[in-house]
Amino acid sequence: MPGVQRLQFFLSESPWEVEQVNDRRLELLREESATAPRDGGVIVIDDSGDRKDGTATAHVGRQWLGRLGKTDNGIVTVTTVWTDGRVYYPLHATPYTPAHHFTRGRSDPAFRTKPQPAAHLAARGKEAGFSCRAVVADCAYSVSDDWYLALREAGLAYVVALKPHRGTWAPVDQPHTPIEAAHALTWCDAKCPGDWTPVERHFRDGHTDTWWAADARLGGYGPDSPCRLIVATTDPAGLPEKATWYLATNLPHPDAPHATTSPHPPADLAEIIRLYGLRPWIEQSYKQIKDELGWADFQVRSDRAIRRHQTLVNCAFSFCWDQWFAPPGPLDATAPDPCPDERPERGTGPVPPAPTALLAPGLTSHPFLAHPRHHPQPMVASLDGHGPTLRAPGPDRRGHHRTRHRPPPPDLTNYR
Repeated sequence: MPGVQRLQFFLSESPWEVEQVNDRRLELLREESATAPRDGGVIVIDDSGDRKDGTATAHVGRQWLGRLGKTDNGIVTVTTVWTDGRVYYPLHATPYTPAHHFTRGRSDPAFRTKPQPAAHLAARGKEAGFSCRAVVADCAYSVSDDWYLALREAGLAYVVALKPHRGTWAPVDQPHTPIEAAHALTWCDAKCPGDWTPVERHFRDGHTDTWWAADARLGGYGPDSPCRLIVATTDPAGLPEKATWYLATNLPHPDAPHATTSPHPPADLAEIIRLYGLRPWIEQSYKQIKDELGWADFQVRSDRAIRRHQTLVNCAFSFCWDQWFAPPGPLDATAPDPCPDERPERGTGPVPPAPTALLAPGLTSHPFLAHPRHHPQPMVASLDGHGPTLRAPGPDRRGHHRTRHRPPPPDLTNYR
């Protein structure tokens, strides 16, 4: 179809630079008071995979796909999101290239594990003007020394989850894993908490919950050390698996000897818990970017085209925020009534006229196009005029296409 060919040409051949478009998008986010980064925000790092057939597409291979919860053939992208719990939006993204794409595999000098580009993306976010209190990540990134080193060189603080049973060197009579360090803390009950401190967590729907947190000691971790081990849980006695966090951070303890000389301001237990509590917002962004805006629904093969598709999806996500915060505009009286008073009781109604008003004029539970409004600058360069050659339409092959069934998308109005 001509429209499909034009889209393929725009993603694969059209002369525009993806980094310039993304830089302009981030610039607009910084300039708007509603979306500008504020103190106390975080840069969240994560990676997300989607299944893809074949082997000809760039970056595709058998690897762990978190969305499916198994190893399968697909593509994984490392991403960063900025959030303060009020707004959240993607910053940068880079597809991960599995080792088998390189001549020497994992020993190839060009090969990078996921934590290495992740740290680079976090540093780019800071350079782009999105300052943060800390970089936040799950336990998949806590095992990489290169990740810690890159963040330290970039001057970034971090709060990262640790695997509860990951061992470390320590004397025989001392804890060797984070969960052993947590069990070594004293606890009687809520009236006599021992080493534990109550922390009130505030959730977006208005409810609060009391957690318990403590500085633990494990190997080189400690409240007076450059790196701290924080344990947070709903039950210090039982340490339930799904309601207990083991966190490493280089934010100094307020009473630590190096607190006054550290490049990062001190943070108490409540602050550490608040920062890591912002990490799920990247999961929320995945739901909307993928289920609503089609992040993984690309039909291109080259690295260049994949990055362009992802950048345009991120632009659409940012346009949605712009539409959300913008005051309602004037109604177009020439637009057809979406809810006419009289409709046929049964049967197929008449085909409605083509809409003439701006799509997505207000809040909606489904994705629509959002106008860039008062930003007349083009987000992407126009085509250079040399479009793709249009072929005559072939025979109808709709019978060969697979129908994809998806659950209804989430209501975006719930995340105001």
